[in-house]
Amino acid sequence: MAIASVNPATGRTIKTYDEMTPEQAAAAVAQAHAAWRTWRKTPFGSRAALMKKAAAILRERKDQLAKLMALEMGKPLKQGIAEAEKCAWVCEYYAANAEAQLAPEEVRTDAAKSYVAFEPLGVVLAVMPWNFPLWQVYRFAAPALMAGNAGVLKHASNVPGCALAIEEMFAQAGFPQGAFRTLLIGSRHVQAVIEHPLVRAVTLTGSTPAGESVAAQAGAVVKKTVLELGGSDPYVVLEDADLDAAAETCVASRLINSGQSCIAAKRFIVVERVRAAFTEKFVTRMKARKVGDPLADGTDVGPLARRDLRDGLHEQVRASLDRGAKLLLGGEVPSGDGAYYPPTVLANVTAGMPAYDDELFGPVAAIIAASDEQDAVRIANDTIFGLGAAVFTQDAARGERVARELEAGTTFVNGAVASDPRLPFGGIKKSGYGRELGSFGIREFVNVKTVFVKQAARAVAKPVAE
Repeated sequence: MAIASVNPATGRTIKTYDEMTPEQAAAAVAQAHAAWRTWRKTPFGSRAALMKKAAAILRERKDQLAKLMALEMGKPLKQGIAEAEKCAWVCEYYAANAEAQLAPEEVRTDAAKSYVAFEPLGVVLAVMPWNFPLWQVYRFAAPALMAGNAGVLKHASNVPGCALAIEEMFAQAGFPQGAFRTLLIGSRHVQAVIEHPLVRAVTLTGSTPAGESVAAQAGAVVKKTVLELGGSDPYVVLEDADLDAAAETCVASRLINSGQSCIAAKRFIVVERVRAAFTEKFVTRMKARKVGDPLADGTDVGPLARRDLRDGLHEQVRASLDRGAKLLLGGEVPSGDGAYYPPTVLANVTAGMPAYDDELFGPVAAIIAASDEQDAVRIANDTIFGLGAAVFTQDAARGERVARELEAGTTFVNGAVASDPRLPFGGIKKSGYGRELGSFGIREFVNVKTVFVKQAARAVAKPVAE
């Protein structure tokens, strides 16, 4: 079978690629394992030098990579350039910090010497999504490779060009042949790779159903998984918030990547006292964002990645309206080619509507009224998801307190939720488990090994009889 790269702005096929056979995929895993046997013994300084080179290549090619992302999944150019820059940052972060993060930790016991060592596991399979086709991969690959592992990538089938470019850039940086391989395979072949005896662990970023499937398959063969899944991030706006700043931040977060982000703001829970004023500012800013060709300068919102995704999003909007939501902006499928959907705002959103209960993966915002702070926290936590959350207030201490009450892996006060190489990132509940980034992320795919050294007892010489 062929894997096709389709431009979502036009619906035209860019290029087709031959899918790997199961035998070719298995051979790539074996090659990665062979590379790992040498790579795991490579000093941290040598690994860091190659990772810095990988960062330099990303910066050199950022314009080209941004265009590739725009063509394959519709990301506006300026956002694609920023994504490539962030990938370079995570490479540089782990080049600088991996050795210290994985240094043996001495533990005092009754042994002569005892400590915890952190050793690479081997080949890690990454199953990655299309929405951040570089960043999602590099935030796994940079720590995994710096820890001494090898990686194989099963990327989303609509971004094969990005997947191959990542493999090419690691090779260009000088990593051992096969240390990072891209598998051009469909989803139906993932289980066989998970079950391959040389694959030691699996990481997945994607939908909750995809995570449930991969976790079950990996669990059946006793392999560790890290899952970063969907989200319906709540942004709580309290009555003492700076409404202009809050509205600007909320709109920017809702529309990042044309709304196609697990940690994009999705549910805006506003205390009733300021709901009308916030809503007016929010709608004005949503309306001002420019929808258009992702290759054009000034475009804020490009097409969704596929037409079926756009159509599914529209169904969620229509179902919410049928159940009593009020349409304040957008909500209509535009005519013409491409998978475009306009910035859309729904008000009067309540439980039982898709806009309240489900993840809306596109430029659709749900405004939900809360009576007070306590009610806002209750609504924010009334979800199966727990990836990110934010709160807006001019009282920093209050914001921190509320942030601690929000059930999410990442909480922000007066800012948009974002991943940062220096901080752990991941979710709870149906948003997954495990952590990426920071010192916690690099330790996910290592053997946390106890080493206990006891001094050997000396033999006592017996006197020789005269």
